[in-house]
Amino acid sequence: MLVELSRFFLHGWIDAHYRQPEFLFKYYGFEWVAPLPGTALHWHFAILLLLAAMVALGFLYRFAIAGLFFGFTYVFLLDQAHYLNQYYLLLTLAFILCFVPAEREYSLRLTKDSAPARLPRWSVWALRLQFELMLVYAGLVKLNEDWLAGQPLGLWFAQQAGALPMGGGWLTSPGVAVTAAYAVVFLHIVGAPLLLWRRTRLAVFFTYVLFHIASSSLFHIGVFPWITLAGTLLFFEPNWPRVIAARLGLRDQAQASEGTTAAFRGSVLVFISLTLFFASQILVPLRSLLYPGKVAWTQEGYAFSWRMKLDDKNATARFFVSDPTSGRRWEVDPKDYLGSRQVLMMAGDPDMILQFAHHLKKLWIRREGLAELEVRVQVMCALNGRVPALLIDPEIDLTRVTRTWRHYDWILPFPLESRS
Repeated sequence: MLVELSRFFLHGWIDAHYRQPEFLFKYYGFEWVAPLPGTALHWHFAILLLLAAMVALGFLYRFAIAGLFFGFTYVFLLDQAHYLNQYYLLLTLAFILCFVPAEREYSLRLTKDSAPARLPRWSVWALRLQFELMLVYAGLVKLNEDWLAGQPLGLWFAQQAGALPMGGGWLTSPGVAVTAAYAVVFLHIVGAPLLLWRRTRLAVFFTYVLFHIASSSLFHIGVFPWITLAGTLLFFEPNWPRVIAARLGLRDQAQASEGTTAAFRGSVLVFISLTLFFASQILVPLRSLLYPGKVAWTQEGYAFSWRMKLDDKNATARFFVSDPTSGRRWEVDPKDYLGSRQVLMMAGDPDMILQFAHHLKKLWIRREGLAELEVRVQVMCALNGRVPALLIDPEIDLTRVTRTWRHYDWILPFPLESRS
């Protein structure tokens, strides 16, 4: 979190993401969340940066982790277009850490001679369970026709082949993409549970090291690989840092061998909170099964489901505002109102398209003084290398469509044409 929040300042993302765009997309039910005025949003990020440092150092930990969780949740909810799995993972871990007494070890509150802490065993297992769920779901969602056929992995390999410093022509060799696709599925669905078994843990861990280094090098996916690698260390015995420190002569050998976890003791509040939390973590990724059609096409139930680096979706959206009374018609370029990432993410997401159409309605009524108007959109979308096809019905007046969590029947069926 300390590294990621620093990037918001270094790259100017606070203004670029939340201040400069005229319109921000909202998660369903959180339309009321709005950016803080003036420089207050910059101060909010500065406080989050300080809280992240306090958590890392173990200084006023309980206060800092709660503040970090709620403060970053607010940032997360500001714009649906900036959803990232790594941010969602950070929030889930921060929530769990609100209950874990992590400040009992490697903390500024301890002195050099402090005895090793014994934390409740659920502290370790709660974090392990979060990573297990994330990794297993990341494999299960890849059990689909496209991924197992080597797409879009083959497209991405072709794009990256010429960018590798030592030459990457082998990435486009026949069978490489399909082999890699199956290997990733196996690593997540089978490898993740094997982290729980002592005999296979080390081998699986080093396999994950190679996998995440390769992913980071090829696809530049931010801090996600490093968060996940750090998380896999949780599957080793909790005293492994002390053992290494003792072998290096930095810690007493007797202390290194002492246990670090106690029985499954905790308050009723902790038990209920974590039970409900993990129930949601198990059920929420399954909600896509309630919607008809291909989730990669409709985007319904896509977020919060650990669908990471799974699909290649290229779409363009052309909006048309018309006055049914006078017959006047305007073509709207979303780039005039949105940031570059907003335009990219909205074009392939029917829910965000609907949000922007309603925004255009309000804007045109205010600007042109119209009593009624219509907004239609033509979206051409190519999924995983297929020929571009219409995503939504271009004849639908989106101003008459109410936003809902239910299925949108104006999304056109997934095309079965061959790939380009």
